[in-house]
Amino acid sequence: MNAAPADQIRLLDVQALDVRLQQLAHKRKSLPEHAEIESLSKDLAQLRALLVAAQTEESDCAREQAKAEQDVDQVRKRAERDQQRLDSGAVTSPKDLSNLQHEIASLAKRQGDLEDIVLEVMERREAAQERVKELTERVASVQAKADDATARRDAALEEIDKEVASVTKEREVIAAAVPADLLKFYDKLREQYGGIGAAKLHQRTCQGCRQELAITELNDIRAAAPDRVVRCENCRRILVRTAESGL
Repeated sequence: MNAAPADQIRLLDVQALDVRLQQLAHKRKSLPEHAEIESLSKDLAQLRALLVAAQTEESDCAREQAKAEQDVDQVRKRAERDQQRLDSGAVTSPKDLSNLQHEIASLAKRQGDLEDIVLEVMERREAAQERVKELTERVASVQAKADDATARRDAALEEIDKEVASVTKEREVIAAAVPADLLKFYDKLREQYGGIGAAKLHQRTCQGCRQELAITELNDIRAAAPDRVVRCENCRRILVRTAESGL
C-alpha cells in the first residue's frame, strides 16, 4: 500500500486521538466513585433490611403490648366487680364468700402477672424503637454519602463525556483528510493490536512495541519509497517515518 508521507503522519494524529479516547473510556469505567457507590449501596441494602426487621419487631411488640394491656383491663374490671359484690354484703353464704375472696386473690395475682408481661413487652418495644431510630439515622447518613458520591460521579462523567465529544469531533476532522483505504487499513490493525494501529519510528525504535529494529529491517525501510506504507516486523503495526526516525 502506498500513501503520501503527509497522510501517514496524519495517522499519528489520529492514533493519538484514538489513544486519548481509550484513556477516557478507561477513566469512565474506573472512576473511584463507582466502587464507592457500589460499597455504599451494599451497606444501604443491609441497613434497610435491618431497619425493616426492627420496624417489624416494634410493630409486633406494639400489638403484643396492646393485647396484654387489654387482658390487664379485663382482669381488673372483673376484680372490681367481685370486690363490689363482696363489699355490698349481697353474698352471705360462708362458702360463697370464701370462693369470692379466693377469686379476688387469684385475679389480683393474675393482674400482677399480666402487668409484669406488659412491662416486659414495653421494655422490648422501647429497645426496638431505639433500634429503629438508630438504624433510621444510619440509613440517612449512608444515603447522604451515596448521594454525594453519585453527584461527584455524575459530574466527573459529564466532564469525561464532554472531552470524548470534543476528541471524537477532532478525530473526525483529521481522519477525513486521510485516504479512505489507508484509514481502513489502520482501523483494522488498531482493532487487531490492542488499539494501536500506527506508530512512529523514533531513533530506529518502533514506538508501538518499543523494540529497536534490526539492521536488515532498517535497511529495507531506508530503501523503501517515501510513499510506501511500511510495517514493523515485530508488532506488524504501520511504521510512520519522520525526521526523527534515525534513518
